Amino acid sequence: MNTSNQTSTHEDGTITSGKNLSCWFTSNIEPLSFEKLNENIDTDVLVIGGGISGLTTAYCLAKEGKKVVLVEDGCIGSGETGRTTAHLSCALDEHYFEIEKTFNTATMQLAADSHMAAINWIANTVKHHEIACHYKKVNGYLFLHPSDIQETLDKEYEATIRAGLTTELLQSVPSVAGEEGQLSIKFSNQGQFHILLYLKGLADAFIKFGGKIYTQTKAEDITDKGAKANGFTVKANHIVVATNTPINDWVTMHTKLWPYRTYAIAVKVAKGKLPYALWWDTGDQDSKWITKPYHYVRLEAFDENYDLLIAGGEDHRTGQADDEDIKEEDRYANLEKWTRKHFPDIETIEYKWSGQVMEPIDSLAYIGKNPGDDNIYIITGDSGNGMTHGTLGGIIITDLINGRKNPWTEIYSPSRITLNTTGDYLSEVGNMVAQFVDWFTPENVKEVSDLKLGEGGIIVSGMKKIAVYRDEHNKLHSSSAVCPHLGGILQWNADEKTFDCPLHGSRFTTDGKVINGPASTNLEKQTITDS
Repeated sequence: MNTSNQTSTHEDGTITSGKNLSCWFTSNIEPLSFEKLNENIDTDVLVIGGGISGLTTAYCLAKEGKKVVLVEDGCIGSGETGRTTAHLSCALDEHYFEIEKTFNTATMQLAADSHMAAINWIANTVKHHEIACHYKKVNGYLFLHPSDIQETLDKEYEATIRAGLTTELLQSVPSVAGEEGQLSIKFSNQGQFHILLYLKGLADAFIKFGGKIYTQTKAEDITDKGAKANGFTVKANHIVVATNTPINDWVTMHTKLWPYRTYAIAVKVAKGKLPYALWWDTGDQDSKWITKPYHYVRLEAFDENYDLLIAGGEDHRTGQADDEDIKEEDRYANLEKWTRKHFPDIETIEYKWSGQVMEPIDSLAYIGKNPGDDNIYIITGDSGNGMTHGTLGGIIITDLINGRKNPWTEIYSPSRITLNTTGDYLSEVGNMVAQFVDWFTPENVKEVSDLKLGEGGIIVSGMKKIAVYRDEHNKLHSSSAVCPHLGGILQWNADEKTFDCPLHGSRFTTDGKVINGPASTNLEKQTITDS
């Protein structure tokens, strides 16, 4: 394993939101940073978040002549965008026949049309600005998980035809071992790219259109007048919150979104052994999670002799890995086993990392006006389709701000109410409520002295639950273990060395700094005796 690329020297979330670096952060890719905000400013549009959603929105608006400022609390791509596997696909996490059942045929068709439009938008933007980001048009293949039945593929294929997509039912699973005699659905005109190189090209184009980017600039106190950032005032007529999960809303949207962690490995494979393509299975139908976690795979160029096979999966609710008796750090072994079975020509693991996805309760992202606000917009609920959902966010919100009609506005509206998801909704709400039991459960570390170097956990001191971590220099870090968002008890993530909230997915560094919302403030420092 390429361990030199595994541990960031910036574990404060500036470069990426965890200990492990994804395969996009190679030695020849410099972190994309700009100056910090150091004065009060006025602008037409304030975009908060420097991932694909925020940058696409900022680019689209600046291209149309708007005065746009983008702020990011880390570097560009330091959030979940930099931890993606960068599939550009119209094959959605929730199958099309399920979307048709939840909504109707017209909504299913609009969803399909929107994601294909997003793929084409990215392709045209790459071509127009000559962005060197390894963009490729590829085919994608959906095949059965062993727990699933053939009827799923049959129903999905028929639904994709009704949705107007270019698909084909194949009698095999191209280039995948261990699936002899199995069928697959071929999705044509999919895509892939190097996400950080794409963001760099998009940022360069945005700046040429007059846009302004401030990194290491944390937005707080968001209102319809703007926000505070680094202690300075940013006044704006429109505010776009593109931070993976809304940080301007305490409750409303968080009853519609559920955080899941997902895992990825990047493994060397000799060039020419595998074609550039996307592969997905239909998901574990026996999983306790309503999302039915699936595996997803693609190829990426590595060096003159090797490509990287990037495989992902093994998802679970954030902070709840132990509910399946599989710790976060052990999930890579399961993922490697699955990958070697299906792609036996792979060699050594070069990278491993995890990411966080926000699952919408009804399968479609939330893009548009924040409920109750006229000039605050959000982009969230990307599920496993963040690259296309993020791109759609920029397109839809640009139309909203400019007063134009957009055919997809209604289906992605954050204010929508979906009645056909009551069972899943109650299941996820029940899961959330159950996490408050952690207030009364025993600590997972009895004494501070039990902690070894590089270990963390939750202890009880008097009436307080405390998050403690002993760093590699034997220094003890201690903060409140209570999430400042809605009071969930944090869980130690030994893989990424973070404290994660099992309620809504807020995550914190070992020193208590917030690196994932919806929490907007750091953990309260606690003093504890190291004995």
